[in-house]
Amino acid sequence: MDDATSFPDVVVLAVPVFILLMIVEIFYIRWRDGAGRYETKDTATSLIMGAGSVVAGLLLGFIAYNVYFWVWNFRLFDLGTAWFVVLLCFVLDDLRYYCVHRIGHTSRWVWASHVNHHSSQHYNLSTALRQTWTGELTGMFILQIPLVFMGFHPLMVLFVGGLNLVYQFWIHTEVIDKLPRPIEYIFNTPSHHRVHHGRNAQYLDANYAGTLIIWDRMFGTFVPEEEKPDYGLVHNLGSFNPIRVAFHEYVGILRDVTQRGITWRDRWNYVQKPPGWSHDGSRETSEDIKRRHVEANPNLRGKPGL
Repeated sequence: MDDATSFPDVVVLAVPVFILLMIVEIFYIRWRDGAGRYETKDTATSLIMGAGSVVAGLLLGFIAYNVYFWVWNFRLFDLGTAWFVVLLCFVLDDLRYYCVHRIGHTSRWVWASHVNHHSSQHYNLSTALRQTWTGELTGMFILQIPLVFMGFHPLMVLFVGGLNLVYQFWIHTEVIDKLPRPIEYIFNTPSHHRVHHGRNAQYLDANYAGTLIIWDRMFGTFVPEEEKPDYGLVHNLGSFNPIRVAFHEYVGILRDVTQRGITWRDRWNYVQKPPGWSHDGSRETSEDIKRRHVEANPNLRGKPGL
């Protein structure tokens, strides 16, 4: 199977639908005051980040593409393109997404690429478009290589990855409340993903799912939505400049690794340790913030996420 038309670029095809749904959400919010919020500058930044992500994909996408097709030459099997093979590939790739996403919150190098997606202090469909410009440079695409090596065609792997991203668009909204329990138990929903975007102490580093929330339930990172999330970063940028949004964490890494009087191990740790790590303990990681929150509120001890 070498016909590229067999698996369309679903993300590109979905763009008109994304725009239409954003317009619908804007009018709905205006009609029902309190169902969410849009801010012109914030939305513009998200749209620019989304457009930049598309451009970056066109410029850098060849890296993963060529690597996958090279690995395809050494595949164990050729699993074909039956519907159940595509479904299995989607589920396994969703697990891959969970792993990548979790690494993106626990390794500063990957967080530097992912942080822009969390930089908005609003939560609406435009936030879904606030995507990275440097995803290929993190090297995380290598986690899809096992799928290709197992026998899932590279074009299929790219296709299901695109489906995963398209699915995640609709969960970036405050308009939709909690859904019926069976759906909430299996799938990632707006409620679950609002938690992921919250900077509340108990919501930090939770609900990494792409499509299936079962991975979070299985690996102990699931936290239900209880109090209203406070969106954004632990330390918000206070800027709508897309260049700063895209690269500010890389600047921070460079500043840290070039400071005087630290060891080479410290320099390496500033790159690969969790965001907030510092050689002298002067900053806080997510775990530090959650620990301090529990110490200040002992009655919360044992609650999910704490």
